[in-house]
Amino acid sequence: MPTEFVWNPKEYPLQPGVYLMKDATGKIIYVGKAKRLRTRLSSYFRQFSGHTPKTRALVERIASIDILLTSNEKEALLLEASLIKKHKPRYNVVLRDDKQYVLFKLDKMSEFPRLTVTRKVVRDGSVYFGPFTSGAAAKATWKLLGKVFPLRKCNDHAFRNRVRPCLYHHIKQCYAPCVLDVDRDVYAGAVRRVEMFLSGRTGELLERLRKEMIEASEALNFERAAECRDQIRAVRKTVERQVVVMQDAKDRDVIGLAEAGDGLGLGLLYIRQGRLLDEKYFFWPGLTIEEGPEVLESFISQFYGPDRFIPSRIIVPAALDTEALGETLAERREGSVRIAAAATAQEKHLVEIARKVARRAREDKERISLLLQRVLKLPEEPARIECIDASHLGGEGMRVGMIVFEHGRRIKEDSRVYTFPELEGTGDDYAALASWVSRRLESGPPWPDLLLIDGGLGQLATVQRILEEEGAEDGWELASIAKGPTRRAGEMEDRIFRPGRKNHMPLKPGSPELMFLQRVRDEAHRFVIGRQRRSRKKRMLDSELLSMPGIGQKTARILWDRFGSLAAMQAAGIAEIEALPGIGRKRAEKIHAQLADMHQPGND
Repeated sequence: MPTEFVWNPKEYPLQPGVYLMKDATGKIIYVGKAKRLRTRLSSYFRQFSGHTPKTRALVERIASIDILLTSNEKEALLLEASLIKKHKPRYNVVLRDDKQYVLFKLDKMSEFPRLTVTRKVVRDGSVYFGPFTSGAAAKATWKLLGKVFPLRKCNDHAFRNRVRPCLYHHIKQCYAPCVLDVDRDVYAGAVRRVEMFLSGRTGELLERLRKEMIEASEALNFERAAECRDQIRAVRKTVERQVVVMQDAKDRDVIGLAEAGDGLGLGLLYIRQGRLLDEKYFFWPGLTIEEGPEVLESFISQFYGPDRFIPSRIIVPAALDTEALGETLAERREGSVRIAAAATAQEKHLVEIARKVARRAREDKERISLLLQRVLKLPEEPARIECIDASHLGGEGMRVGMIVFEHGRRIKEDSRVYTFPELEGTGDDYAALASWVSRRLESGPPWPDLLLIDGGLGQLATVQRILEEEGAEDGWELASIAKGPTRRAGEMEDRIFRPGRKNHMPLKPGSPELMFLQRVRDEAHRFVIGRQRRSRKKRMLDSELLSMPGIGQKTARILWDRFGSLAAMQAAGIAEIEALPGIGRKRAEKIHAQLADMHQPGND
């Protein structure tokens, strides 16, 4: 057996649970689940020649296996998904996408509901429609709906505190229920029409609008008749862009798999009310179609999380053992979910369309990670890239900002800013980078496949030295990006340095690799500068608040915790301020008047 790991079945129980495979450095390289741990793990060490290339490479690197026991398979499934998300093991199917998934939210629990664009499902009684992979397309639809169905646009806080109609009312895109006595039946009718439109019941909606138009015309209410006419035209214009693919008018997602280049592609079709609403594809390098069942199960468990819209039916290319997975999704959806293989001719046709979408996952251009591996001479493709930038303002506010890219995409939720109070007034970028390395090692995995440093050979050498002193230099691939001779950020002649080389790497000006690294560096710089300015602005506002008579540290903190921004404080009514702990009516009136006279930074 081509591994140093000694397999002993007696060490593992016949119980459900999760197993974590680690390499010689102790890094988790694979997370899996099983109904019977001993049986599942034994399959890795039998018939080694029959494994896929990925599985053979995995087994060869196993140095130890840890297990976590669970009560049942469903618990194991949830724990597995959580650990994959946390550790991002190299040999797992890791879903690195959740930012291009847009939904419409209709908050029907409100007296006057509004329609918003969101990326997260909250179980608060609201109704959700979508998803859309294009945020721009969703926004355009939202604007169209706002023009023809004038629901309120403002948030709850503004709605409660507004004293006069906003611009949307004056351009006839809002009934202004915030300040006007709006007929609730009229508003509810507009809400029903929006819901019918987004639910795909466009035929019923068009018929109802035609009847209302005729009735309004016969009653000589030509303004209402013209409004119905415009709504009919807008609905027809939108519906023409959607394709009817199923006659049962139900919601379903359809998944297809296909080999694409040197990896495996997955295509996903969103079908709502029988109409093909949108499509999306994913790609995992190094996988083959033989690993399809594992890919499907792992993808479904990660993709359909608690904050996602989950349809009642998910069609897959072939039957899976999905009892535990179906139960998990049903709990997340709070309704039944069926995961089944395509059965009818229509469903099989849709799976084939999804396969064609999957094949497109690699036919556009080479992955940027592969280009970076070649030009920077990296041992592996850098799936995860972290970029750091040390910054200060005249020696004050020393910070190191870190942003993360995975497979060419910015992962905003992984961005971090590190502060160093002990370095205040020094302006020492090198000391900040050295301190950052120690802090980053303490935070633990996932580790970067490439760490990009904004700076030249000096900054690169500092990071490399601290890693060596910490005994963590193995596995860390470093590079730095320095401005060219004219010292202008973003110029085509920026230079890339790697450890062990005095000269910069031979990246051609304007090449995709250099432009990508410049983009990463620029985003890191914008991120840390933005955080610095936000912190400085807050300190200024704190100073202004504390300068007001009767406002001390405690009251200022209460105001910040309740309102979050100066604009929200100034928009608050006296009653809202009075409701805060320790603030009476007279004090609330005084604070309200002081806030109204207070200057907002940036308004000069």
